Amino acid sequence: MKSVLAAAFVAFVVSIFGTPVAIRYLHQLKFGQEIRDDGPKHHASKRGTPTMGGIVFILATVIAYIVAQLVIGDGRVSPTAVTLLGLFVGMGLVGFLDDFIKIRKKRSLGLNKRGKLIGQAVVAAGFAFLALNLPDENGWAIASEKLSFTRDLDWANLTQVGAALFFAFVVIAAANGVNLTDGLDGLATGPSIMVLSGYILIGFWQYRHICGEVSGPNGYCYEVRDPLDTALIAAAAAGALAGFLWWNAPPARLFMGDTGALGIGGLIAGLALTTRTTLLLLILGGLFVIVTMSVVIQIISFRSTGKRVFRMAPLQHHFELAGWQETTIVVRFWIIAGFFVAAGLGVFFADYLGALK
Repeated sequence: MKSVLAAAFVAFVVSIFGTPVAIRYLHQLKFGQEIRDDGPKHHASKRGTPTMGGIVFILATVIAYIVAQLVIGDGRVSPTAVTLLGLFVGMGLVGFLDDFIKIRKKRSLGLNKRGKLIGQAVVAAGFAFLALNLPDENGWAIASEKLSFTRDLDWANLTQVGAALFFAFVVIAAANGVNLTDGLDGLATGPSIMVLSGYILIGFWQYRHICGEVSGPNGYCYEVRDPLDTALIAAAAAGALAGFLWWNAPPARLFMGDTGALGIGGLIAGLALTTRTTLLLLILGGLFVIVTMSVVIQIISFRSTGKRVFRMAPLQHHFELAGWQETTIVVRFWIIAGFFVAAGLGVFFADYLGALK
């Protein structure tokens, strides 16, 4: 537990003090955000605000993991940790390329849709390959070929090829879900901290009840790989985002950009897959699901009927055009996100309590 708390603390310190340095440096480089022309008019005032802030909390997470594990922990860097951090950094790099093109071309669109999808797919495929092909001495891979909810569903074996395709879909969907939510100051950061906090609790609980070492009453246990490292990385990322939020809260002095949004979304997907709670992510990340579905509904409605369901998608912009203040939208969306995380954790722990009867 000390290493988990240390990871969160170190990441927070690195992020909250490192972000102002990044703001000054990005200002000097003129790496300012471009604003979409069809967006809410008051967003024009945000043009030029430094972006690519995800660089800060990605680096803070990696540094915090290394410090917590090598200095306070057992000094062992697990394959699970390397794979998760690789996914975090890899998705962040795809986002960085997208952000960089926006800045260089002075436009609100970076990589084209195909290029962006290919980049995400390559990183997701690399994660899937490693997660399924690095068994430990017990024969457990980093992630399972089975579909999972609060644990593996024994009846839902996807096979290795099917699991790899499914992993890629989950990573890409989660990454873009966070990216779509990142439309207002602090809007994606707060819910991401909440979801990561949920995975701290899940990972640590699994560590306390892992099969072969410590089982709960009635022999209930979790067949997972390196759950303490999973909790440690979730704690480091949550701490890093908390430090970043200090500067990202309205009015934001730095945006996370696609660098941060794709990175954190990919990491959340990786945590769901490694803790074998993949379908539970639909509840824990319920806000991201709602925002994503608003875009899907808008596209389907417009292409099929020529009419829009919302004033503008993603959903947060609909409420902006309806007259809601930005801070009102952010706080209310945070409340919704907190409800979903609480519900997801309730389902997870209810499964454990149900097994004790």
